[in-house]
Amino acid sequence: MIKQSLAALLICAFGTVSCQSKPADKSTPTTTPAAAAPATGNAVPQAGDAAAILARKQVPILCYHQIRDWKPTDSKNAKDYIVQVAAFKEHIKMLADSGYHTILPDQLYAYLTKGAPLPKKPIMLTFDDTDLDQFTIANPTLKKYGFKAVYFVMTVSLGRPHYMTKEQVKQLSDEGNTIASHTWDHHRVDRYSHNSTLKIIGKNGKITTRPVDDWVTQIDKPTKTLEEITGKKMDYFAYPFGIWNKAALPELRKHGFKMAFQLADKRDPNDPLMTVRRILDSGYWSTKTLSKSIRNSF
Repeated sequence: MIKQSLAALLICAFGTVSCQSKPADKSTPTTTPAAAAPATGNAVPQAGDAAAILARKQVPILCYHQIRDWKPTDSKNAKDYIVQVAAFKEHIKMLADSGYHTILPDQLYAYLTKGAPLPKKPIMLTFDDTDLDQFTIANPTLKKYGFKAVYFVMTVSLGRPHYMTKEQVKQLSDEGNTIASHTWDHHRVDRYSHNSTLKIIGKNGKITTRPVDDWVTQIDKPTKTLEEITGKKMDYFAYPFGIWNKAALPELRKHGFKMAFQLADKRDPNDPLMTVRRILDSGYWSTKTLSKSIRNSF
């Protein structure tokens, strides 16, 4: 975690944040052209490997944020990202009744890179942003059906009101779920720089600046925190807002990630492992709509 004065400022600016990026049509990528530097960490798939990965049938991956009942203050857009408790339980029951079996990122990685077998009707359930209801509501619901999930943790929120504690994240990991990285405080990856300048407003109103490396602040330090909490290596990452660009892909590999998850845009043809697709389970969807969306999207 960075120094206290920096943390205090950014936490104040952080507020309540979520990956509120509408899933775009698969034909409309959000990436912006950028020259990708050679990776020095995990190897970028060669052309043949990338083609083989892209040729494999995609595994359905669902993305969740908040699991709670709507409030009068929730905007129309926000409700897309808030699945009400009864609806969430119905959706998970539908998946179980339909014969789906949850898988975790290690299984998906082995399938995509080596063709390793998966269970019949595989699906991955992912949860972003560390909301407490993911632990108190989602996790018990998944346990009922023997389901496991991936929790993409944003470390700035750990221990804050309405968010999970370190102990709860550790429990999820110990119970066989996957804990993965979702940055420190949800800044967009396509805007990262190794030479950023941070403005700090002191208690007296005086503004000072200091240099920061976004890749250290948003990636390396949160990774270390999560590894200390779980005792496990962080191999997987989810983009805040689902937004990525080509320049970020080799950087993420250099910082130790094997696979990264976006939302519903096209995968990068040269590095599909760093642009794995997910879809939101919308707060407006019925079980029938969810089932249809899974079939149509993957």
